[in-house]
Amino acid sequence: MELTLKCGFFCLLAVLLPMLCFSQDGFVASRATYYGSPDCYGTPSGACGFGEFGRTVNDGNVAAVSYLYRNGSGCGACYQVRCTNPTYCSDSGAYVVVTDHGEGDYTDFILSPRAYAKLAYPNTALDLFSRGVVDVEFRRVSCQYPNYNTLKFKVHEHSRYPDYLAIVVIYVAGKNDITAVQLWQEDCKEWKGMRRSHGAVWDMANPPKGDIKLRFQVSGSLGYGRWVMANNAIPNYWKAGVAYDTDIHLY
Repeated sequence: MELTLKCGFFCLLAVLLPMLCFSQDGFVASRATYYGSPDCYGTPSGACGFGEFGRTVNDGNVAAVSYLYRNGSGCGACYQVRCTNPTYCSDSGAYVVVTDHGEGDYTDFILSPRAYAKLAYPNTALDLFSRGVVDVEFRRVSCQYPNYNTLKFKVHEHSRYPDYLAIVVIYVAGKNDITAVQLWQEDCKEWKGMRRSHGAVWDMANPPKGDIKLRFQVSGSLGYGRWVMANNAIPNYWKAGVAYDTDIHLY
């Protein structure tokens, strides 16, 4: 998507809500800016394919990233971003979830207005918005979502039963990337790879009939390239837009 770098004054009303992420890793120096949004939340048209979920996840504290997008494997990753000017910038900064791809003025992060406002002390956000681009430091942190401690995915709205199945991975706890998805083909007794359509969306034409078993290749806290299988399958008569919890814990 193309991001516009502007916001109205009402964006300064973003409130501080409980943070979803934590880490002890070191920070990396960078720059950040923000994009326009009518309500200061994220955008439903982000490159990760999250749709409306990508607008409101983490209370709209989301970001587009450039090289951290990593061809879509960076979708859903959590980061702590804080600006470095001691006059305006808070110590904790913003905790954001990656939902989009975008490039700004030599920036690694293009933040939603809500997230950008949290970089500042409560009474200095206007100064940061007037600057447009600020020096920041960031670190990847562990994603923690209240009531969602396991991997969760959704049958994408563009799926068409029974000829085309697409899934989007929406909750990935910890510091983990989903690098491949496969489903079990019972008649052939083998795992078939799904295609990364874009971002966090994986798809397959003519998927197997019957209940569908999935497994995910994870790189992160469980190790590099480890396969984990969801014991509960997508039911035979699946429907677009339905979300499914798995029993996969990623800690």
